[in-house]
Amino acid sequence: MLQDLDDTLKSLLNKEIRHLPGTKTEVSISFDTPYQGAIQEKPAINCFLYDVRENLELRDRSWLVERQSNGKALKKRPPARVDCSYLITAWLEDEKDIQAEHQLLGEVMKVLLRHRQIPETYVVENDFEGQKFPLRLISLRPSNLQSFGEFWQAMGGKDGTKPKVVLHCTITISVPVDEAVTEVGLVGVYQPNSQ
Repeated sequence: MLQDLDDTLKSLLNKEIRHLPGTKTEVSISFDTPYQGAIQEKPAINCFLYDVRENLELRDRSWLVERQSNGKALKKRPPARVDCSYLITAWLEDEKDIQAEHQLLGEVMKVLLRHRQIPETYVVENDFEGQKFPLRLISLRPSNLQSFGEFWQAMGGKDGTKPKVVLHCTITISVPVDEAVTEVGLVGVYQPNSQ
């Protein structure tokens, strides 16, 4: 399911940002841990999935009941709503070209702000059974990290990665939680005799 979410985000970014701004150089999309040396194909937009948590505000406590033709009903819990948060960075061959890096991030920012939801045309549906569409997209909000300094310090342990400008986005997906459904009898509805 998370791989399909990655593929969906990749589909959105690939279709809306094909080239490095002002050039014909293709931009790749990466999901690697963002440290120097990890992102092989550059220029790249790196989308690092760093946090996955249930969205308690969207929790639905009602049961889904589906009537059957045999007078019974199938009862199951609705899917959980889960927030998947990404840190998005830009990576160029020339690490010192901060202007080009910021220009690429600016293009990503426009795409994220343009879409409050990921259009279904970009959704990769391999494992999104039971998914509520469209997928909600929230961008440029505070991240769930307590400290970006600590994050980049942890990343700096690998090949001396320096802090980078980061865009934050969260995509909310539905995750089915019931493997089995419960069959229940239906209560009859009283219908008065119409005489």
